[in-house]
Amino acid sequence: MIQLLLCYIAFINLVTFGVYCFDKYKSCHRKWRRTRTPESTLLLLAAMGGSVGALLAMLCFRHKTRHKKFYIGVPAILLAHAAIAVWYLTDSY
Repeated sequence: MIQLLLCYIAFINLVTFGVYCFDKYKSCHRKWRRTRTPESTLLLLAAMGGSVGALLAMLCFRHKTRHKKFYIGVPAILLAHAAIAVWYLTDSY
C-alpha cells in the first residue's frame, strides 16, 4: 500500500510541475490566452498531493509568486501534507 501511495505522490508531483511549467510557457509567449490553466486547477493539483511539484515550479520558473493565494497557499498545503504524513507514520507504529 505504501508503494502505491509513493508512486501516486511521485506521479502527481511530476504532473503538477509540468502543468505549472506549461502554464508559465504560455504566459511568457502570450500563446493560447484562452487556454491558460485556471488558477483553481493549479491549486487543486497542489492540494491533490502535488504541493512539492507546485512549490518547486513556483521557485524554478517564478510562476504565480506574486499571487497571495499561491505564495501563502501552496506552502500551507505542503505543511498540511507534511503534517498528515507525520501523523500517518507515527500512528502506524
